[in-house]
Amino acid sequence: MKDKVALVTGASHGLGRAVCLLLAAEGAKVVVNYRSSAERADEVVREIKEKYGTEAIAIFADMSKADDITAMFEKIDETFGRIDILINNAAYCPTCQVADMTEEIWNYTLQVNLTGAFICSREFVRRSLEGNRRGRIVNISSQAAFRGSTTGHAPYDASKGGLISFTISLAREVAQNNIMVNCVAPGIMDTEIMAPALTKNRQNYIDRVPIRRIGEPEEIARVVVFLASKGSDYMTGATVDVSGGLSMH
Repeated sequence: MKDKVALVTGASHGLGRAVCLLLAAEGAKVVVNYRSSAERADEVVREIKEKYGTEAIAIFADMSKADDITAMFEKIDETFGRIDILINNAAYCPTCQVADMTEEIWNYTLQVNLTGAFICSREFVRRSLEGNRRGRIVNISSQAAFRGSTTGHAPYDASKGGLISFTISLAREVAQNNIMVNCVAPGIMDTEIMAPALTKNRQNYIDRVPIRRIGEPEEIARVVVFLASKGSDYMTGATVDVSGGLSMH
């Protein structure tokens, strides 16, 4: 991946941060997108530069706002002149039972998790086609897309299911242009989204996983980076389960 330019959304912490570091370890130039934590995004950039000596920049963009996303891509154009890899990782996960949920919560979740990924993908594909360049898009879904949840995450679950369908549709559209679009469906991870539930009843979640432990972000990130690499040249439209056996098929 030497000198490839990669954008990771929602990259200041958790899985996004782990993906950024692994991409940099493979020689990629990394764009660390963030919404609420400039300090943590800057720390990821510093770590990339110090550990791997490759270029990295942090760019603010709220995935619920189309203007922010297009401005981010324009900044990437100005800085690097190209983009080769897109990781759609940013996500919002509210906790609310459907009976109590407002349309605002539902719509905002889909706006961030699904529409934001669509707009990022549109901007990426436009640039890949204009430059006649190969490209890689990796969308981050979730096992919740298949299993749902009983703890009040319906809009998150629905958005992650939609992301899988979008992956397949876009992959069919752009396969002949050498733009590969794949998806990763992680299981239970030690991340900020899961922290409250894991703190409350960690063993309950461990018992659900056949290999009897919670996944680390770096373990999922390795699969994400593989799908962004030449090693996945003959894969598109796929959803890869990285769940410790939570999903077997």
